[in-house]
Amino acid sequence: MLALDVQELQKTYANGVEALKGVSLQVEEGDFFALLGPNGAGKSTMIGIVSSLVNASGGDAKVFGASVVNQRSLAMSYIGLVPQELNFNQFEKPLDIVVNQAGYYGIPRRVALPRAERYLKELQLWDKHDKPARELSGGMKRRLMIARAMVNEPRLLILDEPTAGVDIEIRRSMWELIRQINESGTTVILTTHYLEEAEELCRNIAIIDRGEIRENTSMKELLSKLDVETFVLDLREPLRELPACEDMEIVMRDDYTLEVTLSRAKSLNALFGELDRRGLHVISMRNKSNRLEELFIRLVDKGEAA
Repeated sequence: MLALDVQELQKTYANGVEALKGVSLQVEEGDFFALLGPNGAGKSTMIGIVSSLVNASGGDAKVFGASVVNQRSLAMSYIGLVPQELNFNQFEKPLDIVVNQAGYYGIPRRVALPRAERYLKELQLWDKHDKPARELSGGMKRRLMIARAMVNEPRLLILDEPTAGVDIEIRRSMWELIRQINESGTTVILTTHYLEEAEELCRNIAIIDRGEIRENTSMKELLSKLDVETFVLDLREPLRELPACEDMEIVMRDDYTLEVTLSRAKSLNALFGELDRRGLHVISMRNKSNRLEELFIRLVDKGEAA
């Protein structure tokens, strides 16, 4: 079954800006789906229409078969939304914030209270449940947003830049949390500017630019289109002269570090052999850059050229 079925979605704002130009895409139930695009691409408009915050100019979007145009209340009952900006009352207590959210869905307080407690405990916030939300750390506030979005037990969770502005440690812990939510059966749609986040978490991806879908495929299929890779090699001994290897671009970042770019069809064996002949040992090797970022830039550049 389709969790989300977007059909020729259009949006033109009053100032004449055409944010969506007949966009169509589908998200299967249970998927972990990435929606990526540069600023102004149309992804926020699409999320706004799907979550009933923006009215479409044309087309439709269905959430588990319910139209956001003609069956708005039913469609919204399936959705939990975590917006990019913190939009709760900082002086309210986390328990009250989550319980009050349940009320918007018509969930009785006798049901909402134990459910809110459960999600606050799962998100490691229960020890702060009766403190003003303004006293929470940045990471805790982000987790509170997720608890609030989960209180109606949505079948589709939409995360709009959920880790924006948090440090690496918190981001990694939130990745694990969101992954667990998806594994429990909730369909997840993620928008993010951290492209490594999408590559790490998502199985399928759509890239939108200038109101049009540039790519809509599996993450595996998209990454297979990348024909070069860049590796960083750390050496035990200092390197005084660059090795000469055909079909490789080699840059010396410092005496102990090499940056090597080569075709995915080629191997590093020739370079390893040359280093070995010089008595140099590689102590570690890693990919330099995020592969998805490179593809993203190519697709967006292609759209601008058109």
